[in-house]
Amino acid sequence: MGHQIESILRENRSFPPSAAFRARARISDPAEYERLYRESLEQPEVFWGRVARELPWLKPFERVLDWSAKPFAKWFVGGRTNASYVCLDQHLTTHRRDKFALVWEGEPGEVVRYTYAELHAAVCRYANVLKARGVKKGERVALYMPMIPELVIAVLACARIGAVHSVIFGGFSAQSIRDRVEDGGCTAVITADGGWRRGKVLPLKPVVDEALAGLAGVHTVFVVRRGGNLIEWKDGRDVWLDELAAQASPECPPEPMDSEDTLFLLYTSGSTGKPKGIRHTTGGYLVGAYLSARFVFDLRDDDLYWCTADVGWVTGHSYVIYGPLANGASVLLYEGAPNTPHPGRFWELVAKHKVSVLYTAPTAIRSFMRWGDEHVTRFDRSSLRLLGTVGEPINPEAWMWYREVVGESRCPIVDTWWQTETGSIQITPLPGITAAKPGSATRPFFGVDAAVVDEHGNEVGVNQGGYLVLRKPWPAMLRGIHGDDARYVETYWSKFGGRYYFTGDGARKDQDGCFWIMGRVDDVLNVAGHRLSTMEIESALVSHAAVVEAAVVGRPDEISGEALCAFVTIGPGHSASPALAELLKEHVAKEIGKLARPAEVRFAEALPKTRSGKIMRRLLRDIAAGREVRQDTSTLEDFSVLARLRGDEE
Repeated sequence: MGHQIESILRENRSFPPSAAFRARARISDPAEYERLYRESLEQPEVFWGRVARELPWLKPFERVLDWSAKPFAKWFVGGRTNASYVCLDQHLTTHRRDKFALVWEGEPGEVVRYTYAELHAAVCRYANVLKARGVKKGERVALYMPMIPELVIAVLACARIGAVHSVIFGGFSAQSIRDRVEDGGCTAVITADGGWRRGKVLPLKPVVDEALAGLAGVHTVFVVRRGGNLIEWKDGRDVWLDELAAQASPECPPEPMDSEDTLFLLYTSGSTGKPKGIRHTTGGYLVGAYLSARFVFDLRDDDLYWCTADVGWVTGHSYVIYGPLANGASVLLYEGAPNTPHPGRFWELVAKHKVSVLYTAPTAIRSFMRWGDEHVTRFDRSSLRLLGTVGEPINPEAWMWYREVVGESRCPIVDTWWQTETGSIQITPLPGITAAKPGSATRPFFGVDAAVVDEHGNEVGVNQGGYLVLRKPWPAMLRGIHGDDARYVETYWSKFGGRYYFTGDGARKDQDGCFWIMGRVDDVLNVAGHRLSTMEIESALVSHAAVVEAAVVGRPDEISGEALCAFVTIGPGHSASPALAELLKEHVAKEIGKLARPAEVRFAEALPKTRSGKIMRRLLRDIAAGREVRQDTSTLEDFSVLARLRGDEE
């Protein structure tokens, strides 16, 4: 088998868009898509130049793409704009001025709404406060906040004055904050006293205080009132942001930013090594986020769009803030957990606010499945017209449940593949033309030249597993790793000699040109000489009626090299037993072959996840191997899950 990844999952169901959806869709003619897609690859400067001119520029660009210093791209060379200006100012002279830009609900239930005019004024006030406290263009500002409107306002205020925002997910530890503040050279931090999560206030300012102890570079900590929890105060450094904003002017001219000026840093970390500060710039990123949000979500003026991601992740940057607001959309923002105060909370919000487009994660979908259909179906979901999924590959059974139960078999699903590094969606159905396949991200988006290749960079055949690569630059691509160009080249461009961007994911491409993402290459297991994708085995497990969620990891095995260990969560009406474990092993063998039969099945009430919903497989690898867990667990949503799993070892 060599180095090739074996693809063993087969899924033949297909769901074209309804005639009613297609009639209204932004792109409804497959021939038009093919024409535009070919143009985007063969004449990228014509295609992207036309798209970019749909957005406002403070100074027109002179050249669409400079790819002379590979792998360092420059897009919209010579152009000047401002991300806050694109998201807000362009709408103030249109009918959208008094349209709601943000609709926010806190976990306790309070609701706040901002029109585009009101959001513009709030952003300008924050921007003036930052400038008054000495924050300058090009300086880095760290944000560590709950999911409240002030987070969106602070992000756009940084962009307005040309400061680089570095949003740190609100579940990270003090050490993680410190690492990111130090690496980014941040001079200011914006935080809140606390935020609501699972029925209680999660303190945030105390974590920031611990993170900044002994750090001399941060001159100001801006604090937003939210939790009402007691906090310590450092005179001279700490200021109440809302008090200063109330006294500030609601007008602040946008700083003209070169298209290649840095807009934000966003840190991403694998299981090892120093966190990488992914650097995204202004012009190309905005164009990518704008076009993808417009076509993938088929955004309309009457939509209420809800992306459930935290702004601390790239999905929150691109598809809570920049993409939707550049399109003049109305965005729902929710502070709390999906099962507080009850497991139907998301669907209660959909019914209450009449959400029409919903974008969420496969792990959340599987949690909803586990909690039971009744928590979904008791709420009115007739406002929904489009569903989306993001974050990791979705198994076909969860996709079908999402379609049938949440979407009542009438809403198209856009299963999107992209990364922090890509900045915007790369592979996705277009809801008005694509026949969606459960578990497939389907076709590349405009300007995306994706391929599946072997170890030597040669394209593999139909339905053969391999490495997913991107062969052409795209506007929203990362421009580097902060302070470490060599690491950027080594991580993303060296595997295939600089020819391709290496995504780190495995994939296959079927006979219709649809891509099936097989998960991280790091998660591929070598079992008796066969390289198997854990995602496909997990999908087979979840296809059994008893299983609602599964994670498969490898543990050392003297005979086969690695043995498959499956951690499964079972649904209501089923009981964990040795007999069920054997049944599940045989189910996998029947579904995808004996080579994928798990050596061990362990039952878990829940799997260890981050607050963004991703399963922490590296922790499971330690547990499966009987090792002490030495990994960073600071982002775990529920520490008791890990304790229970450790207990299984005893």
